[in-house]
Amino acid sequence: MIDEEKQHNLDMRYLRMAQIWSENSYCQRRKVGALVVKNHMIISDGFNGTPSGFENVCEENDVTKPYVLHAEANAITKLARSHNSSEGATLYVTASPCLECSKLIIQAGIKRVIYGEQYRLLDGIELLKRAGIEVVHLPIL
Repeated sequence: MIDEEKQHNLDMRYLRMAQIWSENSYCQRRKVGALVVKNHMIISDGFNGTPSGFENVCEENDVTKPYVLHAEANAITKLARSHNSSEGATLYVTASPCLECSKLIIQAGIKRVIYGEQYRLLDGIELLKRAGIEVVHLPIL
């Protein structure tokens, strides 16, 4: 079992890595990154953006296009196409998950969610807690 201080330091490092990964996003309004970690290995990653094969333009007239995928959804769907399982994994994401992403997180068997920035809506966080998922807010410095 890993001690609390060591876990906190690992959580901060993975969250900073998710922040760096968010720089891959073509979105202008908000860049979000996510990593799925299991047994101290990154098994998936994602950032917000358009689906594969679409133009890399996320907004129109300063409004996000409805088909833009969130970082969490990209990381989870990427896992679905691999041979990895997210059962018992930890998700590191730079912004708190929305309600729709929280449903995917629950169904993917992810047991911990560590997020950096608190979004104005908290319904996703509340759903994760209701499902018994450990949720930790670690503001990114």
